Amino acid sequence: MNRRHFLGLMTLAGASLAGCRFYPSEGLSNPCLAAGLPPALRNHDLIRQCWEGIDAGQFWDCHVHLAGLGDSDSGIWVNPEMRSLLHPVQYIQFRYYLDAACADEEEVGAHSSVDEAYVTRLQLLHRDFPPEARFMLLAFDYYHDEAGRRDAQLSAFHVPNAYAQRVAADFAGFEWIASIHPYREDSVETLAWCVQHGARAVKWLPGAMGIDPASPLCDRFYEAMARHGIPLLSHAGKEYAISVEGGQGLNNPLLLRRPLERGVRVILAHCASLGEYTDIDKGPEGPPVDSLSLFYRLAAEREFRGRIHGDLSAVTLVNRERTILERIYGREAFHEMLINGSDYPLPGIMPLISTQGFVAWGFLPQAEANVLVEIRRYNPLLYDFMLKRRLGVNGAYLDPVAFHSRRVFSDAG
Repeated sequence: MNRRHFLGLMTLAGASLAGCRFYPSEGLSNPCLAAGLPPALRNHDLIRQCWEGIDAGQFWDCHVHLAGLGDSDSGIWVNPEMRSLLHPVQYIQFRYYLDAACADEEEVGAHSSVDEAYVTRLQLLHRDFPPEARFMLLAFDYYHDEAGRRDAQLSAFHVPNAYAQRVAADFAGFEWIASIHPYREDSVETLAWCVQHGARAVKWLPGAMGIDPASPLCDRFYEAMARHGIPLLSHAGKEYAISVEGGQGLNNPLLLRRPLERGVRVILAHCASLGEYTDIDKGPEGPPVDSLSLFYRLAAEREFRGRIHGDLSAVTLVNRERTILERIYGREAFHEMLINGSDYPLPGIMPLISTQGFVAWGFLPQAEANVLVEIRRYNPLLYDFMLKRRLGVNGAYLDPVAFHSRRVFSDAG
């Protein structure tokens, strides 16, 4: 059974990415149309309008996942549960990720690996962007326990820093972001190597990696990060895309106060826009507060100004209510704290974003939605940028500064 038939049957049978509602009006799988927009779309006035006021040299998509099967010399490792029908949720999720990246192993062919197909697709997608634009590729470390011991069984996958560095070095359109578990005995030394080899930030997914950002175990790593001037891009808010073995509680935005207090620049992925967490500022038994409010609380603290940011990845997915966008777009005083990220390959998972839903909410004209839907079939990354650029949420638009992400990353060293 080929990829599209399988995914379609699973969706229609009620399988889903955990926590997400499906809007299949744009298809059940990524059509993976020929690389490069056709002339009618490439020369469309809507693309020109989206780039108005934006310096393409400052456009760094800060949240592009690097993935594969490890069927090359990449060193990528995927937990067997993600490839086994005995674990249907993880299995379907992983199949969707490969489908979205046009790197399904059944369709790659005998002359390429999934690892290579994934990277090649990203390179082709970049051709529809100005050449100065950059995609920031994410490495991903293993789960570690408090003694700093790696536990592959509790890890979803692993993308080595050395592989991310090598891929970024081979293509001018890429930058890379390291992933280093702070409990590792060699974490500080590994950070120094990554910075020396061009890493622009460090990526964590605390719940999946077993990291408590408020633990003193992180302090020596924070000191090293502050010394190198390298930012921390940390997931915040509920996580549904992969298994979270360490617990959702580790994704509480307030736990990121500790690195901020130690001089680290912190980017909260997704603007912490999903779920509720204990208000630990009021004690361990504090009331539950929505995660986005906790992000805004941190962002409002004067001592953190200029060192706290929120990335826009995933904020347009169907598991975000309209009030999330209203609060992000409507708080214009916070736009300078925002930076763009796509969470690729998620924009290529067709049921996860409903363009027509934004029309129904009055956030997007129908004529523009029609163009965006067609662009998405060729280039989900360009679609993601254009959608965020054109959404008018109760008359509010994102300031162009939100797409000038380079300002947050370019001074690491």
